[in-house]
Amino acid sequence: MGARVEQVVTSGVFTLDGDTFEVDNNVWLIGDDREVFVVDPAHDHELILEAIGRRAVRAIVCTHGHNDHINAAVPLADVVGAPVLLHTEDVDLWKQVNPDRPPDWTLSDGEVLTIAGIELEVLHTPGHTWGSVCLHAADHGWLFSGDTLFAGGPGATGRSCSDFPTIIRSITSRLLALDPATIVHTGHGASTTIGAESPHLDEWLARGH
Repeated sequence: MGARVEQVVTSGVFTLDGDTFEVDNNVWLIGDDREVFVVDPAHDHELILEAIGRRAVRAIVCTHGHNDHINAAVPLADVVGAPVLLHTEDVDLWKQVNPDRPPDWTLSDGEVLTIAGIELEVLHTPGHTWGSVCLHAADHGWLFSGDTLFAGGPGATGRSCSDFPTIIRSITSRLLALDPATIVHTGHGASTTIGAESPHLDEWLARGH
């Protein structure tokens, strides 16, 4: 099979600011039959390894530093020998989970990551966290949005390292300008499209966070 996206759903606990929630996370495998990127390794590295199979993992890419998006990164990296990538502004969140193991590479806005012929542009989209990023594969019509944009609106704000006006600016300036047919693969829940979400901006603003 050629270049494709595969979804693995893992379950665990999200902890921030003293609160704990049970969550299901989407882990995305991007690649082909030979090699993959793993996006947002959450909770269960063994389940992720089963989905990877015998393919080479070229990188483990974290869209942001919340524990439920990175807590399987180190055990996964230890098995597959791949570097862990994270935006520099989320390194402090990373350290809350992995105090003795820094990321291997810090992501930059506009950087292009390539796997199996797929080019993924890093879009810095702060708001849910200061270092949140999305990955845009323009030639394939894919966006991996982490917790920046969901089916139904922006990711949560109101906690540490987050800000509602900032996430709205990120979504309007970086995401809603994309092709409306772009498929948005989210960090939790169902995928959506840019076209399905863009008409609801005024509702999000009225709702606020």
